[in-house]
Amino acid sequence: MAKQPNHQLSAMIERSRLSRGEVARRVHARSLEYGINYINPDATSVRRWCNGEQPRHPLPGIIADVFSAHLGHRVTGYDLGFGDSPDLDRPLLYGATFGETVEAVAELGRADMDRRAFLAAVPFAAAAGVGPSRDWLLNTLDQTPEPGPRVRIEDVTNVKNMFASFQDMDVMQGGGSGRLVLTAYMSEHVYPLLRRAFADDVRRALCAAAAEQTYLLGWMSFDNGEHGTAQRYLIQALRLAEESQDAALGAHVLAGMADQATLLGNPTEGRRLAQAGRQGLAAKAESPACMADLWALEARALAAGGDSKAATHAVAESERVFGTVRPETEPEWAKFIDGAYLHGEYANVFRDLDQPENSAEHARRSIDFARSQGRARRGAMSQAALAVSHLQLGELEAAHSAGVRALDLSRRVQSSRSVEAVQDVRRRMVPFGSHPLVADFNERTRVLLAA
Repeated sequence: MAKQPNHQLSAMIERSRLSRGEVARRVHARSLEYGINYINPDATSVRRWCNGEQPRHPLPGIIADVFSAHLGHRVTGYDLGFGDSPDLDRPLLYGATFGETVEAVAELGRADMDRRAFLAAVPFAAAAGVGPSRDWLLNTLDQTPEPGPRVRIEDVTNVKNMFASFQDMDVMQGGGSGRLVLTAYMSEHVYPLLRRAFADDVRRALCAAAAEQTYLLGWMSFDNGEHGTAQRYLIQALRLAEESQDAALGAHVLAGMADQATLLGNPTEGRRLAQAGRQGLAAKAESPACMADLWALEARALAAGGDSKAATHAVAESERVFGTVRPETEPEWAKFIDGAYLHGEYANVFRDLDQPENSAEHARRSIDFARSQGRARRGAMSQAALAVSHLQLGELEAAHSAGVRALDLSRRVQSSRSVEAVQDVRRRMVPFGSHPLVADFNERTRVLLAA
């Protein structure tokens, strides 16, 4: 087979502004520092590497060290196209410095673009949110930008303008719809900006814009069932939000982390993350929409843990705070926190508390809002919650009707959460045995999963 050109190495050489001969000389010098005297490449050797020849161990690491020293930030053999695996535990850590954060999120983005199947298999780490949420509250900052063309506020505006489009894509079509496009956009256009120089006000604005879209990448991954990937994006989004000094944005990221923790069976951590978000938001910023969301997610966690009284109180607090929301004063990322979303979450709270009348009431309100907005994902999930409430009341025919509507809506979006909601309805139908409606729903679900 013909060798494939190593475009990553060629791009790194061009970015470094080093000639091939200079790269070769520096590789030789670095090898001598390691006590290796048999490595002595020349410009032709570098050309062969760019043309696809794979240098033997330990050359990939030495070449990476050369570029790391020259560029002032970590470069790996993976970055240079030599096939080394990225460090997928690194994005679970809350970087002590801005430079560490930039490299962690950039490496995650590259791995997400280049090795999606590999990355999708990384596990969710149950306790990984403890340190980041604590450190976010402690608010420790640092800065180590790379020299280069200065980032202008116009560059940041361009990034922020893209956010609304990607968020609408997620809300209307599901997380699996635009995630690859957003991943490529962030890796190729946004994360490189974080390595450049900027004035302080531009730096904060850029970090906020990057945090918003890194959060959205995490949320899209979450909605698409890629929980290990989602967790890594969310932790790095939290760190970028800290750099932006936007407490509301950080609290919003913690809400996403809380939602994921509860969904994956750890409601204790989900509650703690939601509480951390509320504390930071109350101390440093004001966003009633975000506060309403945090209360709703705390209610979800409490309900999953079986605490009916506290969960009901949290729902009431969420409704109270949401009544004070003025949409025109809320940030763009908070637009989805509305009646369709919150009543859907309340329906799930009362479903888990085995209060089907309350669950059905909120599910219907969510469905009405979602239908008026054309939001199929939220409609599907709330129809599923309505179906479960009917099952809890012993109303199989009504549950079947709502379940079929959930199925039909799920086909319109790319969202594993919608499919999981339908599967939950199917599991809860098992006690009704071999009833024809159960058989019909099972067959419809099988067709959906096959598709």
